[in-house]
Amino acid sequence: MTTEIVQALIWKDNALSVLDQRQLPSISHYDHYGDAQGVADAITSMRVRGAPAIGIAAAYGVVLSLQKHYEKTNVWRDNVAQDIKLLAQSRPTAVNLFGALDKMKTVIAQDSGNILAAAVECAVALHLEDKAANRTMGEFGADIIANSTGILTHCNTGSLATGGYGTALGVIRSVYARHRINIYANETRPWLQGARLTVWELSQDGIPATLIADSAAAWLMKSGAIDWVVVGADRIASNGDTANKIGTYSLAVLAKQHGVKVMVVAPTSTIDWSLNNGDTIEIECRHPLELLPESYNTPNSLVSAWNPVFDVTPAELIDAIVTERGVVLNPSQQLHGMASLQA
Repeated sequence: MTTEIVQALIWKDNALSVLDQRQLPSISHYDHYGDAQGVADAITSMRVRGAPAIGIAAAYGVVLSLQKHYEKTNVWRDNVAQDIKLLAQSRPTAVNLFGALDKMKTVIAQDSGNILAAAVECAVALHLEDKAANRTMGEFGADIIANSTGILTHCNTGSLATGGYGTALGVIRSVYARHRINIYANETRPWLQGARLTVWELSQDGIPATLIADSAAAWLMKSGAIDWVVVGADRIASNGDTANKIGTYSLAVLAKQHGVKVMVVAPTSTIDWSLNNGDTIEIECRHPLELLPESYNTPNSLVSAWNPVFDVTPAELIDAIVTERGVVLNPSQQLHGMASLQA
């Protein structure tokens, strides 16, 4: 079974329903939002996460803002602009968020026609286009690693993180549809996206997977059980440097040591062409209490926590970048490799 049944975002009856991923896998609960402020909170609080899904949710958030303000006062554009600013501040690393908001701002800037109807059309199109792109990437990636015997993935990059089907998990789904393969998933601390989301999502589709502790990855590679690490991305610089969930960089270093290849799967909307390399990608740090045991949450505690959510993997540690427009093999060695993906 390869058609995903999980939906992170549902647009229906002029409202956005968001599957609260913080409660999975124990509870499957949708929160319903009717304004942009609620959507911004859903993104900040990690109810919805994953770069493509964040961008889509933000687009729907702009629609909700327009439903509230459009043509109801003379300053409706200012009110919507404030909501867009709020949405933009929800998460700093994923470039898809800002790309989606830019597209919505282009719709709002038009001088004629029904702007609200155009905004709805744009947001829905972004959602459907992402799902279609994921299907394409799934097949592109599967073409490369169709003969793989084992795959390790990190974080969650499936339907929960996208418009549907998934980026890295989409590739894994497509490979599994061609032949049975051993799939391993890191637990992905501290939010446990692998343990709570990835293996659950695969199980919903009838696909078996093996969960491992993050610290077991090197030993798994040494055992020869995997030949590819397949991950997503939250922002890719124009040279192929890739920001992804914290722990991706260490996986790439370990893969290099053990002769395991690394594939990054992401839509071209994740590529930030304004960045020459990954050195200037803003890395979000979340609150220390997400990492610290409760006993250290005291005024005089000597224990603190550093809690970066992402890290950056240099292009030279990446063997393939898969997008809906094509594949770049060995991006650090191809002079015009990434540029070939520009529209």
